[in-house]
Parts: sequence; C-alpha cells; structure tokens
Amino acid sequence: MSKVDSKSPKHCADKGVNIDKFYKKLYWSGFTFLFSVLSLILLVWLILHPTKPEFSLKEADIYQLNLSGPHLLNSSIQLTLLSKNPNTKVGIYYDMVQVYASYKGQQITVDTSLPPFYQGHEESNLLTASLVGTSLPVAPSFGYEVGRDQTAGKLVLSLKLDGRVRWKVGTWVSGRYRLNVNCVAVMAFGPSIPSGPLSSKEGTQCSTTV
Repeated sequence: MSKVDSKSPKHCADKGVNIDKFYKKLYWSGFTFLFSVLSLILLVWLILHPTKPEFSLKEADIYQLNLSGPHLLNSSIQLTLLSKNPNTKVGIYYDMVQVYASYKGQQITVDTSLPPFYQGHEESNLLTASLVGTSLPVAPSFGYEVGRDQTAGKLVLSLKLDGRVRWKVGTWVSGRYRLNVNCVAVMAFGPSIPSGPLSSKEGTQCSTTV
C-alpha cells in the first residue's frame, strides 16, 4: 500500500500568507527605492534651481517687405541673436527651435528651423537665421499700417523663437520644456526709400519664458 502525503488546510493557508508577505515586501522595497531616487532628483533640482536662458537681439536687417498682390506679401529678413546660459552647474539642450517674424500680430515669414544644439555652463552662442516669405497672405490693412509707420519714422517688428529645452545636471537630463522668446526690433523708416536694408543694431534684450 502506498503512502498518501496529505497537508492540512491550515498548512496551505500558512503558505499562501507567506507568499503574500513576500510580494508585499518586494512591492514596498521597490516603492521605497523609487521614492528615494525621485526625492534625490527633486532635491538636486531645488538646490541647483536652473535659470531660464537669456536672449538678446544683436542685429536684424529687412531686405524685402513688399506686397506682390492686394493681400500677398514677399519678405526677406536676416536675423542674429545672442543666446546665453546663465547657469553655473546646469547645461541646456535646445530642440526643435524655430524662428519667424511678425508685424502687428501677423506672421510675415515662414518658420525657419535652427539645428539642435547644446549649451554648456555660462556659455553663449550666436544664432543666425534667414527669414523669408513668398506670397504670404496678410490682412487688407497691412499696406496702410506700413505706410503709417513710415510717416511716423520707425518700423517695429517682433522676432520670435519657439522650441523645447532640456536641462542637464551631471549625467541626468530632464524632460522637454516649452521655450518662447520674443525680441522687438525698432528700425528707422523715413519717407525716402533707403538704399540699403532697414536695420536694427540696438542689442535689445528679449523676453523669455520656459
């Protein structure tokens, strides 16, 4: 006769309790480790407290800004910006950067993409872009607004940069944050047609939001 090995219901219940305790302990260990890592990252972030990058307009030249039809605009603008990372311990990655010009709330060039780049601690970079527009639709009042500015003796443009930034602390790199930069260019614009481009070389500071 063979021996039958049977276990009591109490024995099976005790085994199930031990398995549950093991998984609970594993879960809480993983949770504690993850919480510690996130707390450390937050602590480093608060200590270093990255400052948003600084931008200034070095030069803007308008080579073309005329209507090719009743409400169609051709434009050509050369732009130079200075970008600076003011942080002493935080680097900045710039991704998906696009630049364009607007006049009285109307976009007057197409978006021009700049190549992605990295900016080290307290590093500065010159950014140049050629902004163009061909037969861009504009408001019926565009010609009137330009004529009024010419009478006033100055033309005011908004030069905008949109993109994404990532902060780098040591080997850690953050997620992407939206970057918006707005630079105002004021150019002398008298009644006579200038022989060269309309230029702004005032080195004005730009507003930056992250």
